[in-house]
Amino acid sequence: MADRADTDAGFDVDVAVVGGGPAGCSAGVFTARYGLETVVFDRGSSSLRRCACLENYLGFPCGIDAKRFLKLAQTHAREAGCRIREELVDSVVALAGNGETEGTADGEGFRLEPQGGDPVTARFVIAATKYDGSYLHGLDDDEALFVTEEGADGGVERFDRAYPDDDGRTPVAGLYVAGPLAGSGDQAIIAAGHGATVARTLLRDLRREEGYWDRFARQYDWRRYTKNRDEEWADPERWVELFDETAPEDRDAENVRRLAESYAAERDESYLEAETAARRTERGQRRLAEALDDEVLLEAVDDEAIRERAAELEGGNAQSDADLIDD
Repeated sequence: MADRADTDAGFDVDVAVVGGGPAGCSAGVFTARYGLETVVFDRGSSSLRRCACLENYLGFPCGIDAKRFLKLAQTHAREAGCRIREELVDSVVALAGNGETEGTADGEGFRLEPQGGDPVTARFVIAATKYDGSYLHGLDDDEALFVTEEGADGGVERFDRAYPDDDGRTPVAGLYVAGPLAGSGDQAIIAAGHGATVARTLLRDLRREEGYWDRFARQYDWRRYTKNRDEEWADPERWVELFDETAPEDRDAENVRRLAESYAAERDESYLEAETAARRTERGQRRLAEALDDEVLLEAVDDEAIRERAAELEGGNAQSDADLIDD
């Protein structure tokens, strides 16, 4: 996607994700691929790390061990552009109106205090931990953020999963919640899907700030073949016409044109020639192969070669039988 690293130079990063599991990595992939500088903090306890074998994540027909899956998830986040910091976040403090960060807008931004490393300022925070939301204390009225549940050892405080809406937004501007902490459920595939949903919510909100409206505010991270492109929409002026037709009345023509041209450029970047798509496919396969044990990979290659040779021989025998019948 287009480089958007200068979204707000007053912060260390654009997006800070707290939690490096399926929800956090998935959210980070979407924000980083959009061009937002993204850091993912991963140091808390993880139920997935105690999973013996992850058997219901789509795309792994016979399952995958959780350790390998998490490594792939974080590798994917890094490939997308995220930085992974193996640090526990102690607190997230709103910068609203305190003047602590020069250049930030009043009412925007957060400072994250890791347990051991240097603090980080971010315009947006995505809370994607599972068990613990205590680092969010003080961002709002704690009675709104937390609820007390009765347990075996008495009252237990936990983050109120009803605090964010279904798309992860919260009453605190710039704060989003993803995954089990938002009540999405504990299954890895559901948490990853919700992480992506929340990231797209953040991007939609950001695009609305930039001036986009309606469907143009929704961002799709999607790749298409150039051969399937409708040439009518390859012309940026066609998008300018559409934007002119649908723009709210308070938008001036110059602003509408700028947004239309930017949107047309985004669409143009989403199309790939077949050769480029093939190269990316091969690269993806090689990266997956790197995650496999060499011994298992070699055995699988040998087994596949044996199956292919057997199929060739079977086909040849069938052809010979057909020839005999014709004779």
